[in-house]
Amino acid sequence: MTAPLISAQAIEKSYTKGEHKIPVLRGAGMTAQRGEFISVVGQSGSGKSTLLHVMGLLDSPDIGEVLLEGKRIDNLSQAARDQLRNHVFGFIFQFYHLLPELTLLENVMMPLMIRHSFFSYFTKRKEVRDQAMELLTQVGLEHRVKHRPSELSGGEMQRGAIARALIGKPEILLADEPTGNLDASTGSEIMETLKRLNSENQLTIVMVTHDEAIANQAHRIVRLAEGRIATIRHQEPVFPETDAVRIAAK
Repeated sequence: MTAPLISAQAIEKSYTKGEHKIPVLRGAGMTAQRGEFISVVGQSGSGKSTLLHVMGLLDSPDIGEVLLEGKRIDNLSQAARDQLRNHVFGFIFQFYHLLPELTLLENVMMPLMIRHSFFSYFTKRKEVRDQAMELLTQVGLEHRVKHRPSELSGGEMQRGAIARALIGKPEILLADEPTGNLDASTGSEIMETLKRLNSENQLTIVMVTHDEAIANQAHRIVRLAEGRIATIRHQEPVFPETDAVRIAAK
């Protein structure tokens, strides 16, 4: 049997606040197959974001393992983990994390600027710029490339963050509340983009959300409670009515 693309096994994670040790994850584990779209849900403090960060090597587990295609990756050197984050994972956050001093185009180019040495980037800068422009066009922002984040709406910043996450051609997209800071209409647009990436490109997506309607649009829902996996539900994605009508009309 083929190993899952990404697997977190028996993850325990605590944080220290003053003299107190606060457990967040208590043996949580989950897997994602290639091309799967998973929603991770649970009450505030249940460990959703922490599990996502551990899976994406943004944080390290106290106990447990993270495996990529069956090979452990959480115990690799810092340089090796940095390389995996740049090549294998793409990240989207609730508050976008775009660099305010850079234009939108420069923000999207940044992961490849980091990936290449100065000389290598200098020789490939037109190719990198073209890739960034293509992605911004795909998310409908080709007319905003010279704008800085402060000049963009929330939805535009999030679509720009999606383009930035994709420029490295990741195998796994980790999204932490990607619609949590947006109104319902804009959040639906972001979900349409994520579903299209999943269905057309077979991009594996693991998404943390507090919104049940958003969660129901994934293939599988993983529910956390008090740092443990409470339930896992496989399902056919449930699309909003507007989306269903559009599909039926094709």
